[in-house]
Amino acid sequence: MEGYRHSVLLDKDKCTGCTTCLQHCPTEAIRIVDGKARIDSDRCIDCGECIRRCPHQAKKASAGSLENMQRFRYKIALPAPSLYAQFDNLDDIDYVLNGLKKIGFDEVFEVSKAAEFVSEYTRRYIRTEGIRLPVISSACPVVVRLINLLFPSLSESIIHLHPPVEVAARMAKKRAMEAHPELKEEEIGVCFISPCPGKVSYVSNYKELYDLHIDEVVPISDVYFLLINAMKREEAIESLSESGMIGVGWASSGGESTAILNEGYLAADGIDNVIRVLNQIEDGNIPPVNFIELNACPGGCVGGVMTVQNPFISKSRLQSLRRYLPVSMNRMPEGERYIPQEAFFNKIEEFAPERRLGSSMAESMRMMSDIQRLKNMLPGIDCGACGAPTCRAHAEDIVRAGGQEPDCPILKARMLSEGK
Repeated sequence: MEGYRHSVLLDKDKCTGCTTCLQHCPTEAIRIVDGKARIDSDRCIDCGECIRRCPHQAKKASAGSLENMQRFRYKIALPAPSLYAQFDNLDDIDYVLNGLKKIGFDEVFEVSKAAEFVSEYTRRYIRTEGIRLPVISSACPVVVRLINLLFPSLSESIIHLHPPVEVAARMAKKRAMEAHPELKEEEIGVCFISPCPGKVSYVSNYKELYDLHIDEVVPISDVYFLLINAMKREEAIESLSESGMIGVGWASSGGESTAILNEGYLAADGIDNVIRVLNQIEDGNIPPVNFIELNACPGGCVGGVMTVQNPFISKSRLQSLRRYLPVSMNRMPEGERYIPQEAFFNKIEEFAPERRLGSSMAESMRMMSDIQRLKNMLPGIDCGACGAPTCRAHAEDIVRAGGQEPDCPILKARMLSEGK
């Protein structure tokens, strides 16, 4: 995609060139150049793994702010269900929802409410005759970008349903306009409180393509401390929550899959595990399943880098919270047989696959031969001293740049010690 706007950025002043991010980037999008990390925009998928791993906090997530919402007359908050898992001893979601109204929002619409509708849409989608199974969830924008960059043969398997955050935004804006006819649509602002930078990139890059109704995305970490001060347990609170176990369960890995009420599913979380699963799917090496849920963050959305708490603690808190909830509070209208048209998006943005080397088969074969020749010359220890994550990646960098000889410090040292 030309001009892709990323939400994972580098703070060069803090970067020491330590290669930690280099070794853990799942798409090999990072190189060390002149002692500083450099992120390749075409390869980056905004998974946030470098933010999670960097010991110097040199990688950061860029997102919107609550101040930006002041441009709207009527402000709607869309809390991700992973927000609830940030608070210790929370036994009622309404404390969080009331807290959001106290910090300046006029209305709150739960993403977990929309998730219950999307779960039903997915159940109907899978049962539709002629659908090629398995289908891959479109809920994680990082996974969608990853598939289109590195596994383009699987892009047709992605289910063409908007994720719950966009379904929630549309429903929230529609409800506000019906309740407040004095407001114009552009006066109503929708703010998603997000656990990850992937959602920020999703909104900033696809707002026009998919006619998204989300106006601002702010990190959970920015809202958390405001809510801590606003949530008073001893105060009477308004009953606002409209979702149950199914919707809230989407916050952790496996929640979306179990919500489709079908045992034929596969759920994986953590970007390395996701890539391993996608490789197996591409090779045809998975058992027969109907639905595949993939979350780039460890533990699911509770593991996003814009959250506050440890994802395993968050997951445990969600399990306790869900025990007091009804199974679901949202269903399609009785007698409604079809998934609404607005729940679908028409196409997935296409990218040039990163594995493509040349403009023709002959050129690609020649480049592959040169890469293999250079790789065989290198020590094969994948130390990162050259600024690339692996010897193979270094060889590819040299060939793509039109070079013929490797630039390996280890190889040069060996040759020097041998007097060559």
